[in-house]
Amino acid sequence: MPNFSFARAAALLLILAGPAMAADSGSDSGSRAAAPATAPATGGITEARAAIDAGQYAKALRILAPVAKAEPKNADVWNLMGYSSRNLKNYNEAARYYAIALRVNPKHIGALEYQGELFVETGQFDQARQNLKMLQSICGGCEEAVDLQSALQAKGQG
Repeated sequence: MPNFSFARAAALLLILAGPAMAADSGSDSGSRAAAPATAPATGGITEARAAIDAGQYAKALRILAPVAKAEPKNADVWNLMGYSSRNLKNYNEAARYYAIALRVNPKHIGALEYQGELFVETGQFDQARQNLKMLQSICGGCEEAVDLQSALQAKGQG
């Protein structure tokens, strides 16, 4: 994986969000204008999760882009961006976002699971098994490890 800096990731976010980010920025500006600096992550992640739950992955990415720019060391944001991108079949973008999440927090169990599922979807089974081993060493038989193992088994690789 090439070196991918936070500044480069923020620039990529601006390119990806483009006009959609500008259009969304005024939708609830009254409540966000007076909010403290930590509010974008909390509110943005909550909104993004709702969009993800509704299957609106592009909308989730638009919501998360300014949050990632404001909080580039928030692994949860990068993980959700990876998840949304993967569900849109934008595998290269998903890979970048998961890599950033894991650079921020190498033991982020959600990012390890989702990156592993990306590996399964793209036929990179050895890498998926590496993620599974890491998950098992971090959290044993946690839900994330079980889910990744199930994804591998579904492809005859578990």
